[in-house]
Amino acid sequence: MNLYNRAPIAVESGKGVWLTDTAGRRYLDCVAGIATDALGHAHPALVAALTEQAGKLWHVSNIFRIPGQEALAQRLVDASFADCVFFANTGTEAVECAIKTARRYHHVKGQPERIDIVGFAGSFHGRTYAAINASGNAGYMEGCGPRLPGFVQLSVDDAAAIEEAIARPTTAAVIVEPVQGEGGARALSGEWLLRLRALTRRHGVLLIHDEVQSGMGRTGKLFAHQWFDGAAPDIMALAKALGSGFPVGACLATAEAAKGMTPGVHGTTFGGNPLAMAVGIAAFDTIANGETLANARAASADFFDRLEDLRGRFPDVIAEVRGKGLLIGLKMIPNNREFMGIARDHGLLVAGGGENCVRLLPSLLITPAEVAEAVTRLEAACVAARGAMAQAA
Repeated sequence: MNLYNRAPIAVESGKGVWLTDTAGRRYLDCVAGIATDALGHAHPALVAALTEQAGKLWHVSNIFRIPGQEALAQRLVDASFADCVFFANTGTEAVECAIKTARRYHHVKGQPERIDIVGFAGSFHGRTYAAINASGNAGYMEGCGPRLPGFVQLSVDDAAAIEEAIARPTTAAVIVEPVQGEGGARALSGEWLLRLRALTRRHGVLLIHDEVQSGMGRTGKLFAHQWFDGAAPDIMALAKALGSGFPVGACLATAEAAKGMTPGVHGTTFGGNPLAMAVGIAAFDTIANGETLANARAASADFFDRLEDLRGRFPDVIAEVRGKGLLIGLKMIPNNREFMGIARDHGLLVAGGGENCVRLLPSLLITPAEVAEAVTRLEAACVAARGAMAQAA
């Protein structure tokens, strides 16, 4: 189907932060499969895990125990607030599970009227029907039929409206990205997240964190909310970097939040399959390693210093540097999509984002030399963009 406005690159191979197209040209990849290839391309630990598992067992379905699920779930539980995990294939599936978990929680407590899921403008929770309703993005919902009941969208800046919505007797949960990805790399403050946590607790409302993009080391902590003590949610959706390129999603929850998730209520054919679990375990062990997270924090600090300097020299091209960790956004003066093409012409791949942003989402293992090279290529793109703007004027 004609659903993708693809860039004119036919990719053939990758190694680390570098992609090579079928014509042999190399690109420094700061898209990383949209924050998915957290360990770069063809990481040897992932290749070895997948190759070994492929020779043993691919798929058996969830009617049997799958030891890899138990091993990866234990790692996630030990590293987080959660007590239990449901494995899926994608982020949007993890969000669907989170929504069902929240509504089932209130149902089994004898409050079936509590179905409302409060979300926020600029959010992105995936492309399934409930997920696009949770985000409320008109562009994704147009022509897809009526809006589903039980979804409310608010501005993150409207404190009074947030407090009023959480206090409603029909509210089941609040869903939020600690760092908005598609919405323009907007990092929510610790003060904001802690206030939300306090409000949800006060009114018996569950808190869902969508860390599909911000989780698994992307901000320099294993999970973005871990920057702030006391901000942990009741339910969390993960994917993307969880499999570091292999499709793995997960919905984590406390035992209390998940008490409505009983046999037969939810399920999946492929979620948690042995191939996915083997890769997920290898990815988790590498990402959760202190050296990987330290490298992500150091690379982030290096990027932000260099990008702020670049913004100071190109204020007519870059309006703002934003984000957290290696989820970096540049709010552009020229059209962001046009700038992405200019960067690509200079051998740098960047992603788009809301509010006219481009995002840099490189491997957590990016080296200092590669950070410097990325900014050098970005500077060349800024020079070209400035020239194009002057010519157009």
